[in-house]
Amino acid sequence: MVNNPDTTLNGKVAFVGGASRNLGGLISTTLGASGARVAVHYNSPSSRASAEEVAERINAGAGEAFTLQADLTRVSEVERAFDEVLGRFGALDISVNTAGMVLKKPLTEITEEEYDRMFAVNSKAAFFVMREAARRIADGGKIITILTSLLAAYTGLYSSYAGSKAPVEHFARALSKELFGRNISVNNLAPGPMDTPFFYPAEDEDAIAFHRSSAMNGELTKIEDIVPWVRLLLTDGWWANGQTLFLNGGYTTR
Repeated sequence: MVNNPDTTLNGKVAFVGGASRNLGGLISTTLGASGARVAVHYNSPSSRASAEEVAERINAGAGEAFTLQADLTRVSEVERAFDEVLGRFGALDISVNTAGMVLKKPLTEITEEEYDRMFAVNSKAAFFVMREAARRIADGGKIITILTSLLAAYTGLYSSYAGSKAPVEHFARALSKELFGRNISVNNLAPGPMDTPFFYPAEDEDAIAFHRSSAMNGELTKIEDIVPWVRLLLTDGWWANGQTLFLNGGYTTR
């Protein structure tokens, strides 16, 4: 019989994918402020400085952090990344993957290259991050992937974006079942359109106004709205498992 897991964050080891800015950056610093040891992942050299700033903020507080560069669309890079986490901290308790890519375009105009890139970032990378985390994570660990509330929307133009996120729902269900007996939970969070630089380049003014009008109080989702749910799933909310939670102020429901 496995006992209920420890729900503290102090001393826990976390890998945060896409941690250099926006939601990933805030998740990282929040975990660090609670005493976690954080691997701050970034993808490209252009993100290195911001990732280092996140790590510096953590190291200046209660936590410990180091930066980790990896192209998560390459399986060997994912394997190396988790090897580095174990080599640096000697354990893994938490994996939170925020990495993603958006494309807003009619399905009839999407090229093969665009399709392949979207599925590489949003589906393949998510799959292998989950795989490698599950191979290394300690009993009582937590695995979270960030998806999108568009999974519950009836809309055009996001076929390759929402479509490439959709498989991760089943990845989480399957993996959570396979890990039964170890108190390891596997969940997804599906935010509404977030008020970050990730959102605006794909939208014009009319679309931004529509997205705002579709949620409570006429607001976009803020990263500060999502982080408490991440923290909950990593601590007292450990009983949630195999779920996709839609966090969007009513933007979409399911």
